[in-house]
Amino acid sequence: MNAADGNRSEGGGGAGDCSPSHRCCDVILLEPGEGRRYGLGPLTGVFKADEAETEAAYSVSEWILETGLKGVGGHSHAANDEVFYVLEGVPEILVGDCWRPCTPGTFLRIPAGVVHDFRNPGETTARLLNLFIPGGFERNMPEISAWFAAQKPV
Repeated sequence: MNAADGNRSEGGGGAGDCSPSHRCCDVILLEPGEGRRYGLGPLTGVFKADEAETEAAYSVSEWILETGLKGVGGHSHAANDEVFYVLEGVPEILVGDCWRPCTPGTFLRIPAGVVHDFRNPGETTARLLNLFIPGGFERNMPEISAWFAAQKPV
């Protein structure tokens, strides 16, 4: 594990030790900005917990949307629900055929099979917390990241 991955426990550790290096009880403790980071042009995914760490129950990621992000394209997941919680900025999230501006604190649950997308037409960076249920989306990230890296700027 490198420092950017934060602290992922594998059991053990003494009671009362709250140092950043303390490891116990399969706890994942990540400081702000830590996690497995994937750059996708004006979009960055930072994975906090994946299917291997949650017994495939869910994956948790933070998505950073730079200003002007036009979206990744409307899509749906046949067998996965997604939850989004807006942390910062005012991104717009497509649900079905309707784009909705979302302020910090907005919560969305998007059931499996529902078309969705997100974009950031605002003047500041937007950040979303995402839960992918059940987990496993992170398996696609190396391939998705390589595809974005191979694209030529328009």
